[in-house]
Amino acid sequence: MPGPTTVDTPEPAELLERLAALAGRAGRVGAAVVERLVVEHETFEIPAPEIVAATLEELARALLAEPDRLTAAILDWHARLAALQARQLARRIDPTLPPLWTPEPGDRRFADPDWEEDFRFDTLKQVYLMSCAWVRELVERAPGLDPKTRARAVFYIRLALEALAPTNHPATNPVVLREAAKSRGESLARGLERLLADLERGRGRLPAAPGRADAFVLGRDLATTEGAVVYETELAQLVQYAPRTETVRTRPLLIVPPWINKYYILDLRPRNSFVRWCVDQGLTVFVLSWVNPGPELAHKSFEDYLQEGPLSALEAIERATGERVVDVLGYCLGGTLTACLLAYLAARDERRVGRATFLTTMLDFAEPGELGVFIDERQLELLERHMAQRGCLEARHMQRVFALLRANDLVWSFFVQNYLLGREPPPFDLLHWNADGTRMPYMMHRFYLRALYLENRLVEPDAVRLLGVPIDLGRIRNPAYFLSTREDHIAPWRSTYAGARRLAGPVRFVLGGSGHIAGVVNPPEAGKYGYWTRAALPADPDTWLSAARFRPGSWWPHWLAWLRRGGGDRRVPARRPGEGGLRPIEPAPGRYVRVRADG
Repeated sequence: MPGPTTVDTPEPAELLERLAALAGRAGRVGAAVVERLVVEHETFEIPAPEIVAATLEELARALLAEPDRLTAAILDWHARLAALQARQLARRIDPTLPPLWTPEPGDRRFADPDWEEDFRFDTLKQVYLMSCAWVRELVERAPGLDPKTRARAVFYIRLALEALAPTNHPATNPVVLREAAKSRGESLARGLERLLADLERGRGRLPAAPGRADAFVLGRDLATTEGAVVYETELAQLVQYAPRTETVRTRPLLIVPPWINKYYILDLRPRNSFVRWCVDQGLTVFVLSWVNPGPELAHKSFEDYLQEGPLSALEAIERATGERVVDVLGYCLGGTLTACLLAYLAARDERRVGRATFLTTMLDFAEPGELGVFIDERQLELLERHMAQRGCLEARHMQRVFALLRANDLVWSFFVQNYLLGREPPPFDLLHWNADGTRMPYMMHRFYLRALYLENRLVEPDAVRLLGVPIDLGRIRNPAYFLSTREDHIAPWRSTYAGARRLAGPVRFVLGGSGHIAGVVNPPEAGKYGYWTRAALPADPDTWLSAARFRPGSWWPHWLAWLRRGGGDRRVPARRPGEGGLRPIEPAPGRYVRVRADG
């Protein structure tokens, strides 16, 4: 029988020596931050500090404009606190009484039993939750704020409240306190060492995701589906995957991923690779692997992405397979580009695409969700000025935006594990991909944010012209499959639903469980989340959902059955990269996807 686990704890003198060394490192980190900000003038951030300050100043003016209302709100907070204290005292006598304040479903911050069983931590938790609700109500009811300012204020205040959670501070987190006592301070010292090491590497910035950048190697651990790059432009490589069946469906499938991330989100490990699963189902699969652009590609426009991406890919696929009509699947921003491709081809009366699939795709940007907090005229001016100077938008900015949308899950949970508990996170394929960001070229990103997000011109017939052709979503008559996800914080499903109704052809709208990534990368073997379907597309998305049918499991087989109902389902001998009209350039995943952003 094994004996009790022993903990290797340091002596006090050793800890003091380590803390002294860490203090010196902290000074060097501070000097590096000053050099970056003052000497190199690298001050641009998202959200812009001046926008945050101006928003909070407007909020303060609005609250102070009606002092009676503010006084009443403050008295209400004291009344809530008194009620909470009274309930807590009563629960000491009768533990069966329920608490007044409990975390929202899905809030994992207070999962440790001490947050309920220890009177002190339970009270602290409830005071925090009560105060958060009170502050949110105060901001949401502040008089005289325009909707944009109010949305920004609500978002910034939420970020502050999440940062102030007692779970994020060593003195008020029971898990951290237990670990520190057990290790005699070793866990805190180890976490501080990790924090300073990350700050040193990032010159004052923390990494986009925890863990070592070399935990996974592309082509060995991730993006392992066999294939070859068979065509390339300045902006994209075209990967053709090797067949895994003796015969394949006649019509090839082209996947257009977003260029704001790397394509291998759809080809992680074999067990959760959408690409590999499609190949296993007898599809000839091609994927665009976008370049990770630097300042030298600042001039590349949205039109260039259309021309050098899916348009060129269609020509290359015809040379490789002899098939002129291709099914296309676009993911997120790649789906937006796919819609532009379909409208472009429709305006030119060219039938090059059969069935079109859109995964978590925004076409109507009238209600962009919380991403809209970062987009207005003033913020775009600051962003455009920065991109004009640098030639591109560094990857860290978009990574930061996406992380802030779910800060509890994507920022603070890792902060606690890494730096307060001193635990090295296990390798996680999704987090590795999330940290492997891409830059955005100036001209393309300027058009995308201004014309689509800010001005929502894509839904206006002929308001956008690409390659000299007016774009009208109403001309798209291709059968379309829209997959959105119920908890999507990047492409809210009600907004993607509005975009789906803009197309003129038959549309099958499907709502998956979970969020923007997990709801899409959901292999059948996992048996997770489920999805909702309904044939009709009423104007109101909630009306659609109220009569939709829930189906357990993955949406992948449902989509494949829909895809096969189209033409091109005749079987032909399996196609191998290089056997058609295109010669292999290099093995998959190719060199474009291997380029990591340095900021």
